[in-house]
Amino acid sequence: QVQLVESGGGSVQAGGSLGLSCRAFGDTNYSKAMGWFRQAPGKEREGVACILITHTDTYYADSVKGRFTISRDNDKTTVNLQMTSLKPEDTAIYYCAAGVGCSVGSAKVSGLPVFFGQGTQVTVSS
Repeated sequence: QVQLVESGGGSVQAGGSLGLSCRAFGDTNYSKAMGWFRQAPGKEREGVACILITHTDTYYADSVKGRFTISRDNDKTTVNLQMTSLKPEDTAIYYCAAGVGCSVGSAKVSGLPVFFGQGTQVTVSS
């Protein structure tokens, strides 16, 4: 089992920046990859970014490439998502996720199961 504790998020105007952090507690065998999903009202959950904890390989959704950066701390239990040049369409609830890998060709954390945090709101106003 893995418990994920998120922090950060909030509200910002378009063009601004926000940061998210997520720390994993529990069995590290289930958090070899960590990342973020987001879900906007009326839309499906979307994989935003994923990082392999041991190798630091990173993957991003096309919609955030060049604007978002995912990284991990040296303790390998905390990941950070730095979001810059934010757009109104980035508005969503952002969920930290932990699993065993990053799905090939996407920024989705994968695993059976994938563990999720409680979610944190990011609101970007125009």
